[in-house]
Amino acid sequence: MTHHILRIDASARRTGSISRDLTDRLIARFAEEGETQVTTRDLTAPLPQIDEGWIGANFTPAKERSPEQRKTLALSDELVAELRAADTLVIGLPIYNFGVPASLKAWIDLVARAGVTFQYTPDGPRGLLEGKRAIVTVASGGTEMGSDVDFATGYMRHVLGFLGIEDVQFIRADRTAIDMEGTVRAAQDAVDALPLAA
Repeated sequence: MTHHILRIDASARRTGSISRDLTDRLIARFAEEGETQVTTRDLTAPLPQIDEGWIGANFTPAKERSPEQRKTLALSDELVAELRAADTLVIGLPIYNFGVPASLKAWIDLVARAGVTFQYTPDGPRGLLEGKRAIVTVASGGTEMGSDVDFATGYMRHVLGFLGIEDVQFIRADRTAIDMEGTVRAAQDAVDALPLAA
């Protein structure tokens, strides 16, 4: 059975990126384990910010949307389809100024849609993307993962859980400005040791 992977790279750097190198390594491991199909969403190709027109289209019932509104939501629909098709998300997450890159926030804003990827219930919101796994490779120069100034990894765990993805694991290459070689080696070892079977 083919394992479907959605790879999301949020680093602004195409070369010399630790998070990209780790996602490369992780994808290669999956390929060694069995047949995989990888869809890559490289966020150096910028996504639009949501605006008033997008919000209006999103909150118009699907059957009532105009052709222009359907066009406005076309990219969001494509991103959601990629998410739905994936068994596993592999996300390369550099920490920029203590948080997630703006490009990744733009992706989140385009896929977090009430009635599509989550729904409100009398018991609170419920994610509609259950049964998926996410592996996040984290890179930072000075921000320690899990510290009081890490506003990226907790946010990602919450957002993914909000969408129904509760199985979230992090590979950390944090504080590379302190010990680049040792930190990267430890992260590579963590990728190599990560159990891939569901």
